[in-house]
Amino acid sequence: MTTPAPVMPGQALGGHNRISTQALTSLARVAAAQALGVDAQDVRADWTDDDGLLALSLVAPISIPPLQSVVLEPARVQAAGGSVWDRTVRAKATILATVSELSGSRLSRVDIRISGARISTARTSAGGRVR
Repeated sequence: MTTPAPVMPGQALGGHNRISTQALTSLARVAAAQALGVDAQDVRADWTDDDGLLALSLVAPISIPPLQSVVLEPARVQAAGGSVWDRTVRAKATILATVSELSGSRLSRVDIRISGARISTARTSAGGRVR
């Protein structure tokens, strides 16, 4: 009986690896939750085939600062990352890059439908609570 040669880092081995749809969905939900500032349990993710690539469709709320604080201090919108539209556009690119990098899957696109708003209770840079 012969001993197999040791595997070198970066060496390709025969066989195949598969990542389950459930694992990809969990990864996508967490990536979207981080990008949108909400809980992963609030994100719904669905996959479709897009000419051999994966298309990710997300439905999620987005975090926003309290509207009263925005009225009193309009600069708070920029401090929160910009408008809902701008933040969603950036989130698409972030989610696509994160899911692709961590899973090794090739995504063709990420579609996001914002389903609501979650009032952010994050602390301000001065250390006080946002009201």
